[in-house]
Amino acid sequence: MTDTTKLALPYIDAAQQQKHVTHNDGLRILDAVIHLSVIDRNRLTPPGAPAEGARYHVGTSATGAFLAQDGRIAAWQDGAWRFLIPRAGWRMFVEAENLLLGFDGTLWKDIGAFIKALNNLDLLGVGTTADVTNPLSAKLNAALLVAKTVAETGTGDLRVKFSKEAALKTVSQLIRLAKRHEQRVLEPFGLARAEQLKTTLRRMIEQHTPPAMRRS
Repeated sequence: MTDTTKLALPYIDAAQQQKHVTHNDGLRILDAVIHLSVIDRNRLTPPGAPAEGARYHVGTSATGAFLAQDGRIAAWQDGAWRFLIPRAGWRMFVEAENLLLGFDGTLWKDIGAFIKALNNLDLLGVGTTADVTNPLSAKLNAALLVAKTVAETGTGDLRVKFSKEAALKTVSQLIRLAKRHEQRVLEPFGLARAEQLKTTLRRMIEQHTPPAMRRS
């Protein structure tokens, strides 16, 4: 074996002459692949005057100096192109798109595609900043929950559950009404301490609807 398994770094033989040549070649490979960041991806032709150390992701059916190097990382080093074959698990930042990708062994994918679960988070904010009082916070204009279908191994049903610790605890929902640059807190509805369902939505609507707009 003359190269390492993962990064194809050249080994230095025991009786080798000019060991520094092989050593420096290994350093160039490391310099090209560690903290991999390319100027752009799917490049079909090499740039006219690349800067030393510039790296590009080669696209399909590339031409010129990139011919037959599809999918590889092209690094301009010492006045020549070095082509590196990506391996599963590599990460690549695309500067032109401000995008971080991960390689699954076949395709480069948005790094978010590799995230299958998020568990035991302390805070989660969507469009806003979560805090200790509101560890789950969202600032948006619409929200959608869709039932997982039977074809997707679901039941086709959709249920939202609120669970409290004990009978004397409270489960409630507050509706805030913004009016005339003021915010009024309407009373909660849900399971109160007496375990009775307080459906006060109609009364809340009536209280804050002008008489002319109310139904008779």
